[in-house]
Amino acid sequence: MSDEVPAATRNSEFVQSLERGLAVIRAFDADNPELTLSDVARLTGLTRAAARRFLLTLADLGYVRTDGRLFALRPRVLELGYSYLSSLGLPEVALPHMDALVAQVHESSSLSVLDEGEIVYVARVPTRRIMTVAITVGTRFPAYATSMGRVLLAGLDAKALDAYLHGLQPRELTPKTITQPAKLRVVLNRVRSQRYAMVDQELEVGLRSMAVPVHVAGRVVAALNVSMHAGRGSAEAARQELLPPLRAAAAAIESDLAATQGAALGGLPR
Repeated sequence: MSDEVPAATRNSEFVQSLERGLAVIRAFDADNPELTLSDVARLTGLTRAAARRFLLTLADLGYVRTDGRLFALRPRVLELGYSYLSSLGLPEVALPHMDALVAQVHESSSLSVLDEGEIVYVARVPTRRIMTVAITVGTRFPAYATSMGRVLLAGLDAKALDAYLHGLQPRELTPKTITQPAKLRVVLNRVRSQRYAMVDQELEVGLRSMAVPVHVAGRVVAALNVSMHAGRGSAEAARQELLPPLRAAAAAIESDLAATQGAALGGLPR
């Protein structure tokens, strides 16, 4: 089937040969990893002669391989997508996955990084307002009293964590806020081992949140959370329901971040 843009919608600078070359690339997919010349012509609506020219050009450029009869994409074709991914920053990479997470769990999700003992929100997808303070990109909260902060603190090396705890002067934000550095260290050790943090009404009464780390090259670079009203069932029920999709979203973000890093480093297979 041809995906050509209708002639009526094209501008005067439309390059039809580029459109057809991209159609040839799109003809290959999981169900059709290898195609004959006739297959490509049929799937794209091109003549056999035109399909042959495009395939041989793509082969010369290193995007397609052939044994003389069958054609298949080569890994170099990933450059076409990696060039886009490598131009994206952390929020741009994360937001589509956060949108999907929020649509699945119907709770707000945020992404933050650690800065001078505080979390800084770099992306947020809200569902409804459950805090007295409006949260926007750039909002800061003390790391010790937040789920994302604890995930980020747990990702610090021993020396950096010791320095943080030594200089910590926590405030009791609610009656449940942990303010003893020794107790907080125990909590952070547990967060590190279980790879998630849940904070129940320590930042604000009525607010519960759960966070997981986002890694790049084995290092914690951000934290992803979902937040909910504490009246929504028990903490254990929230953990069982929300932790799996939260971890899946973080893994998807990590996968895309790895792709951007690979593109930036030129780490593409040939």
